[in-house]
Amino acid sequence: MPDFDDAMDAPQPELNIELDEETAEGTYSNLVMIAHSPEEFILDFIRVVPGVQKARVKERIIITPQHAKRLLRALQDNVERYEDDYGNIDTEGSAPDRPFHFGGPDAKA
Repeated sequence: MPDFDDAMDAPQPELNIELDEETAEGTYSNLVMIAHSPEEFILDFIRVVPGVQKARVKERIIITPQHAKRLLRALQDNVERYEDDYGNIDTEGSAPDRPFHFGGPDAKA
């Protein structure tokens, strides 16, 4: 039986990804609330407007735990490359980790 690592090294078929115009515009988010169950991670992307007491979830993305770990690695890699190009990202003095409590299970932002 082939080893999983060997399978990952094997040439992968090309994946054609389509990006329609509306999706290409993107959705701005300045807060992400994350929750998980044994089967999935739920990422709620939220836009918080200063001075407004209500915030809306703009996008909800549900992913598998395996994909969450791959996303974590990809984000870490991209942050490191960003900082190599543009300098350290200062998180001191920025928005607190959890500026609001929305009720329900605790999530990490």
